[in-house]
Amino acid sequence: MAAQCLMSKVKMRYMFYITPKYLLMQRSTKLTPLLSLFFIALTVFSFSHCDSSDPDVMPSNLQMGFTIATDGSGNVTLTATADNTTTFEIDFGVSGKAPRKSITGIENFIYPASGNYTVTVKAIGSKPSLFITKSEAISVEVFFTIPTAGYSTPTTYPDMDAIWADEFDGTALNESDWTFEIGDGCPGNCGWGNNELEYYQKANTTVADGYLVIEAKQQALNGKQYTSSRIITKDKVDIKYGRVDIRAVMPKGQGIWPALWMLGSNINTVGWAKCGEIDILEMIGGNAVGRDGTAYATAHWFADSQSKNVNYGGHKDLATGEKLADQFHVFSIVWDATKITWYLDDVQFHVIDITPAELSEFKEEFFFIMNVAVGGNWPGSPDATTNFPQRMAVDYIRFFQPK
Repeated sequence: MAAQCLMSKVKMRYMFYITPKYLLMQRSTKLTPLLSLFFIALTVFSFSHCDSSDPDVMPSNLQMGFTIATDGSGNVTLTATADNTTTFEIDFGVSGKAPRKSITGIENFIYPASGNYTVTVKAIGSKPSLFITKSEAISVEVFFTIPTAGYSTPTTYPDMDAIWADEFDGTALNESDWTFEIGDGCPGNCGWGNNELEYYQKANTTVADGYLVIEAKQQALNGKQYTSSRIITKDKVDIKYGRVDIRAVMPKGQGIWPALWMLGSNINTVGWAKCGEIDILEMIGGNAVGRDGTAYATAHWFADSQSKNVNYGGHKDLATGEKLADQFHVFSIVWDATKITWYLDDVQFHVIDITPAELSEFKEEFFFIMNVAVGGNWPGSPDATTNFPQRMAVDYIRFFQPK
């Protein structure tokens, strides 16, 4: 319709502007400008009274495709397509979860439990009232369930400004803030300096339903028998002094080594450990009593007086039998020019005085790292008791500074 309307306008313009001008060539040329203006005005009038609005368009040919993870993660990727569609509304069939709006029709969803679910997609045309729907049943197996219980911290503090946060509310990692580190550290830092056994790849990271999930798998890749992910904020989010809160639930098992930590932003120029390292949380999984329920906090630096790398750490044990995989905990540091203090669920359990000159590393900017390592000098290798895949889920990371 719009094309036909445009053609009629072009014809009218030709008839009422060109042809009358030709006919008036035999008459007084003084009338030509006036008549030309008249015919131009008539042409504009015809434009304004031609219906140029888009017609009502009903979507069609709605198709749905699913990629269902077989690793027990409950992760499902839906791809919906349709002709003449402006947006999709997707209901993944889980009670209490509102339908999602999607422009692309591609959405990730992590199911909370095994079961059969009905997924319904609405394809919307040129108006909200013009839509078609389609439903399909899927079956999902879930071996890993993200807990709903656990400790939480506020989004604001009375004496602090909220400077930066990632709530992981999207469907993919925000690569404006984060970078994937790929590989095994070779050739410069093979095994990432700890004889670790994993190969880091992007595919082991999922962001869905408000969580970042890093997954360690028993998967052969590039000479390694395990894969995982490691993400950093270097050159994107660098901080100095303030409070950091990270709400997360840990994996478990012999040889599993999750970490939420920081390195000095000048590492490329001064190296480790002269750049400094702040381990907000490390856990070394295993069958030994309490290992899956112990949070470690450590500072690393280079002691000039001893000409060697040194560290000072502490730990916090959960109640007997409890694991860091059972529910969410908040791992925090409060860092200023004099000290770094570590907290587990707002309970202080470790502190270091950084006023000595030898600890000048901790007066500089740092960046964040999140990863799940497999094996290494500290936890040892996985064994027959270790179940794969293992996952670390992060609800949020927040950084505050004093007002």
